[in-house]
This record gives sequence, C-alpha cells and structure tokens, in this order.
Amino acid sequence: MTVAAESAAGAVSLVQSVDWLAIAPPTVTAVAALVVLVADLFVPEHRKPLLGALTVAGLAAALVTLLPLRDGDRSTFCLPTDAAVCSYTADHFALVIQLLVLGGALLTALLTMGGETRKLPVGEYWFLLLASAAGAALLPASRDLATLVVALEVASLPAFALVGLRRGDRLSSEAALKFFLSSVTATAVMLLGVSFVYATTGTLHLTQIAARLEAGVPGRLDTLAQAGVALTLVGFAFKTAAAPFHFWVPDTYVGAPLPIAAYLSVVSKAVGFSGLILVAVIGFPSYADVWAPVLAVLAALTMTVGNVAALRQSATRAWSAVRLLAWSSVGQAGYLLVPIAAAGYTDGRPNGSLVPIGSTVAYALMYAVVNLGAFAVVALVARTKPLNRVSDYQGLAARRPVVALAMGFFLLCLAGLPPGVIGLFAKVTVFSAAVDAGLGWLAVVMAVNVVIALYYYLQWTTVLFRAPEGAGETAVDPGEDAAAGGPMGPGVVGEPSGLGEPVIRRAPAALTAAIALTAVAGLALSGAPQLVLRFAGTSLF
Repeated sequence: MTVAAESAAGAVSLVQSVDWLAIAPPTVTAVAALVVLVADLFVPEHRKPLLGALTVAGLAAALVTLLPLRDGDRSTFCLPTDAAVCSYTADHFALVIQLLVLGGALLTALLTMGGETRKLPVGEYWFLLLASAAGAALLPASRDLATLVVALEVASLPAFALVGLRRGDRLSSEAALKFFLSSVTATAVMLLGVSFVYATTGTLHLTQIAARLEAGVPGRLDTLAQAGVALTLVGFAFKTAAAPFHFWVPDTYVGAPLPIAAYLSVVSKAVGFSGLILVAVIGFPSYADVWAPVLAVLAALTMTVGNVAALRQSATRAWSAVRLLAWSSVGQAGYLLVPIAAAGYTDGRPNGSLVPIGSTVAYALMYAVVNLGAFAVVALVARTKPLNRVSDYQGLAARRPVVALAMGFFLLCLAGLPPGVIGLFAKVTVFSAAVDAGLGWLAVVMAVNVVIALYYYLQWTTVLFRAPEGAGETAVDPGEDAAAGGPMGPGVVGEPSGLGEPVIRRAPAALTAAIALTAVAGLALSGAPQLVLRFAGTSLF
C-alpha cells in the first residue's frame, strides 16, 4: 500500500449524512415560512386570508412530523471523530417541547385569524410568526452552544418585529423597543459567558463541556469557568422573564398585538426555559453548587414579584386584563424555575439530577394550555371592549355562558383549584420537587405565593358571573354594538333586531376553535392528569 493510500485510509471523512426525519419539525416550519413569504408577493389583497390558512397548514404538518420520532432518540450533525457527540438530538425532552411550541404557535395563528388583522401587514406577520416558531422548535434539540444561541436568536428576532408590527401605534413601538433592548442585553451577556466557557473547555458541545468541567480545570481558569457559567445563566434568565430581569414583560404584553402577547407568554417562555435546562443540567452539572442556589433565589424572587405586582394591579379600579396576565406570567415563571433549581441539589448526578426537570415540563404543558385559553377569551372580549379591563368581563356569564365557564376554568387551573385538577397536580409536583431536594424554605415561599395568587385569580373569576351594572331583562350589553364596526371588527355582537334588542352573532370560527381546543385539552388533562404528570417522575433525557 502506498503512503498516499495509507493516508487516505486513515483520514476522517468530513461528509455527514443528515437525518432529515429528525430535523423535520423545524425544517417543515421554516419551509412553510418561505412559502408564505413568496406567496405574499403573488396573492392579491382580497385573498390575503389564504396566507393564514397556509400558516396553519404548515404548523399542522410540522406537528405531524413529531409522530414518527416518538419511538426513540435520533441524532444528527455529529462529530466525525465521535459519533456520540452531536449538535442535534431529537430525544423525549426535545419532542415534548417541540409539541408545546408548535402547538402554541398554531393556537396563536388561530387567535390571529379570529381577531383583527387590518392594521397588520398580513404577509410579514405570518412569515415572522413561522420563522420564530422554527427557531423555537430547533432550540430544544440543540446540543451545542453555537446551535443553541443561533436557535434562540432565530426565535427572538422575528418576535421583536411582531411586537412592533402595528405601524403608527405608539404603545406597540415602545413595547418593541423595550423588548429589543432587554433581549439584546441578555444575548450580549450570554455570549460573553459562552466565550468564557469555550476558553476554559475548548469545546461548544454540551456533553463535552460537562465532561471537561467534571475532570477539572486549572486553578485560574476555574474562576473564568464559574464566571462563564454565571453569565450564560443570567442571559437565559432574561429570556425566561425571571426577576429582576422581568421589567420588559408588562409593557411588551400590553403594547403587542394580543395574539403575540399570548405567543410570548407561552412559546417564548418555553424557549427560554428549554435553553436554561440544557445549559444548566446537561452542560454544567459539575457547577451545580454555583447555579443551583442562584436559581433557587431567582425562583423565590420571581414568583413573589409577579404575584405581588398582580395583586397590586387588581387593586386598581381599571385593571387591565392583559397586564394582569403579564404579571401572572412572571409569577408562573417562578414556579417553573423551582424544579430546575432542585435538579442542582439532587444526589446521584448526572441521571438523578434530571428527574426534577420532568416537573418543569409537566407544569409548562399545563400552563401553555390554560394560558393560551385565557388569552383566547381575552381576544374574544377585546373585539367589543377595546380597553380590555377586567371590569369589562362583568356579566360575561349572562352574555356568553360557555365562554365564561371556560374562562373560569382556565383561571382556576392557573390558581391550582378544582375543577382545574391539572393545575393543582402540576403545582403539587413542583412543590414535591422542592421538598425532595431539601429546599424546604423555597417550598414555603411557593405555598405563600400560591395563596397570594388565589386572590386575584378568584377575584377575576367572580367578575365573570357577577350581574352587569344596570342590567335589565336583556342578556346583552347594548353598548357592545357600538364597537361592532370599530377597531376590533364585526361579528361578535350583531345589530339590534326588529324588536329593538341586540342579538349575539357567532364569534369567528378560528377564535371559537382556539377556545374549544384549549378547554377540551384542559378538561382532558384534568380528567386524566397522568398524561402530563408522568413526565414529573422520570428523566426526559
């Protein structure tokens, strides 16, 4: 054998085979985004609603591609020198989060189709929503820091534009600016942390980072590694709206188009928590003594700030429904942080530390369903009540009893009260994760915050079933007719009938479908909570 032949035989092949089935969910979503972008150039103005149908079809197709992946882990983009080290892994954790983000994006599309789009550039809106969803679907399967950061930015950058897409709206522009500045700051901090980690370990793959940090780094580099871990986690804390990095949330939710506020509350939050779980539990398990106490304190601070601020909001006369849901979202983020912090205190790493993560996933699934349902009802009310104050929900049970029952159910799930059984069980699993990890003080803080949250959730629930002020025999507020042709659009409350009484028209089919889907899912999970809670007792990786 010649020297050239020996050299060729010993060379490592740099040609990789791509597992297209494994990467199908984000790929199909990205292709759908490109199709919508191109179609927007040729579709006439009066047929623009077809772009919404294309978006829903693309997201539904992406969800279908998850079915063949449920049987086992699949990895691709692996190192030529080590097939066990890969940049993309479609494991159980990735599939569950992809189901959450793609399902959340699909419901967001339904909310948009059932709401007002005349003030929005339709083609750009659907393209940006799909592009953000593609990045969100890529992130939970990312297994190196470079792919993780790229996926995070692909999910975040379109979201900035979506928040500020209502041109000429001061609140929308202000919300987009606050969201952009806070997110850019978070990214800069995170990239600085990633550079420190790379300098100390010489790799970006999470499993290799974990192995090299576990083996130990030289004395001075250990300080640099700790700083890198801390800065990386701080960057993700911004993305999860953890206090004190939550300041952008209320104004962003209020200024954004209502469907985008719902999208940020669920999909954007899922993206942030997925990244936090991957870097903390898979990449930095040997530095749990650094990040676990910090996350525990952040969890206590976040849930307290969110619930106390919501409590103060509910004390004002004209409290905003969207702002209240924004502060509720911050409080719920605190609960989601508890199992991640508990993972750092669990003995028997690395496998033992992964078990509490299931509680975060179970809670995130519950929260996604009921919070999107609550936003769907808010979108319906906003069609006739543009200010969307909680007082506008007074008498909703008389006007729309089924919608009022659904909203009450969603709020009780968020509060953790029956008949919202899934909300109660999800809170119990998070509470158990804290107790099992020896974080008794955090469990006490959580219990206190659950009691605080009961006040404003129940207060809103009682408003739904309270008789409207000055109500007569008619079940519909005549004042709602004035808004039927206003900025929210027609279709909820009709014009007066021949007898002089207003009549109720059907809500848009897409909006009705969103409320029905979330209500049915919430009831199904409350009737069979094991469908979600089975994640809480097992490792997802």
